[in-house]
Amino acid sequence: MTGVLDGFATISVVIAVGVLLGHLGVLDLDAQRLLQHVAFHVGSPALLLTVMAGADVHGMVSRNLVATAIAVVVPVAIYVSVARLVWRRPLGETVIGSLASAYVNAGNLGIPIATYVLGNAALVAPTLMMQLLLLQPLALLLLDADSAGGRVTWGQALRRPFANPLTVATLLGVVLSLTGTTLPAVVDAPLRMIGGLAVPAMLLGYGVALRLGPRFGGGAPVEVALTSVLKSVVQPAVAYAAARFALGMSGPALLAVTVTSALPTAQNIFTHATRYRRAEAVARDTILVTTISCLPITILVAALLG
Repeated sequence: MTGVLDGFATISVVIAVGVLLGHLGVLDLDAQRLLQHVAFHVGSPALLLTVMAGADVHGMVSRNLVATAIAVVVPVAIYVSVARLVWRRPLGETVIGSLASAYVNAGNLGIPIATYVLGNAALVAPTLMMQLLLLQPLALLLLDADSAGGRVTWGQALRRPFANPLTVATLLGVVLSLTGTTLPAVVDAPLRMIGGLAVPAMLLGYGVALRLGPRFGGGAPVEVALTSVLKSVVQPAVAYAAARFALGMSGPALLAVTVTSALPTAQNIFTHATRYRRAEAVARDTILVTTISCLPITILVAALLG
């Protein structure tokens, strides 16, 4: 429990520095986007590649991935049932609401939390792989189909996951781990140095966004309440139940599955909502609510399971 609190304290201080830098005008939203861009395209891929290359992929992925997948299916099924049968939401808005209900912030917050709270950044990799290889491509495929005049080919659908640097880096790391390949020092050392900038860049940028980003309000309050409860309560509860009772997981492995499922809605869901002009306020407000509730929920999980 002390380690979890120390980890969150570290993360919180760096985020607070980002908030302060945004408040003082040292960094603006353009700088925030640059930080996130560098972290996404440079720092995080380097970090994930080196972490995954040295991880026990067989032991990490199997049951963790199954529990994570179950924890996604249940809240999405609940949301889709309500959105389509009760509210009669169109396809595009249903897709965004589904993502808001179950697509976790495995990059911007997942990597820092896995690093400083769980002690191993590789623990977030199963969630990242599932989201980047399956959930996001499928969601974008549906959003493209829903857009006016949008055409989607099988080639575009199959290529989409591999246009994401986090996906490519994770897969390369998995291949290195499975084959027992060790990178030469002249490659490994620079990758580790570059990977070291990922977490602070993410957290500083997130702090700037909290200070200067969109304010809360303007969405559909009932829908935001549903997506927030599904994301922050139902998803980690299902992950815990599936991991413990169906898959027999315990100890640090059970804690890791539950904590990663309790992460807030990913910020890129708002990017997708804005791009396709579907449920923008719902996406934005769900991200804010679930981000605020993440800390107390994770502390509670750690107190019960840690």
